[in-house]
Amino acid sequence: MRRRSLRQAERAFVAEGSKVISVALDAGAPVESLYFAPQVSADDRAGAVIEQAMAAGVRVYQLGAGVMERVADTVTPQPLLAVVAFVDVALAALADASLVVVCADVRDPGNAGTVLRSAEAAGADGVICCDGSVDVYNPKTVRASAGALFQVPVVTGGDVVEVLERLGDWGMHRLAATARDGRDYTEADLTASAALVLGNEAAGVPPRLEPWTDEFISIPMAGRADSLNVGMAAAVLCFEAARQRRQRGTGGGAKARAEGPETRATGSG
Repeated sequence: MRRRSLRQAERAFVAEGSKVISVALDAGAPVESLYFAPQVSADDRAGAVIEQAMAAGVRVYQLGAGVMERVADTVTPQPLLAVVAFVDVALAALADASLVVVCADVRDPGNAGTVLRSAEAAGADGVICCDGSVDVYNPKTVRASAGALFQVPVVTGGDVVEVLERLGDWGMHRLAATARDGRDYTEADLTASAALVLGNEAAGVPPRLEPWTDEFISIPMAGRADSLNVGMAAAVLCFEAARQRRQRGTGGGAKARAEGPETRATGSG
């Protein structure tokens, strides 16, 4: 949970909480084992997830009193933890994608999780977290994704220049988000095959990437803020792409085309 090097060595990570683990099981993610605190009741949601895991053949273990508090990543830990094998996919799997999000040097775990959640909710076909970005299997990222990590294809690693070159070779229009001086995002055509490129929280998309982008877009600020949090910016851009595609009948990515139009409400989490 605390060392990226160990996650990489084992090619496994920890998912916390009933909601995230249930989504992982529903998605058929490779859940290797489940651990639960002694206070879990068979009648609550955690108990239902334990039954779901056992039905899927997952190894289930009850922890002793106080153990969860010592190993968990939060002050008030969830009563369930699961060890899950990596779920990343190869870049080639997105060759036919209609909408992808590219993270170039996104460093904050919470932001990365919000990017995953926004991309999945808007119907994107995939998210690419290039070298230099935060580990998508960081516990904070997994929590912030609210299960989206298991629902949208995620490519981890890869030199950002090489990634953008490949996307360009596939005919994707590469739009880099910038805080200012870019084209108004609502005026950009997001109905064609597109890659939304998001940069570092402080520095934005590196200037060196300009030769490998086709257009810079900005979200106009009506208030005093000069920019948006990168996770919020991802949500605005992804849902603008979804809106344009609904309006023009081009769908919201391969997943949305397969499932059809749908309206989903979200909880406070």
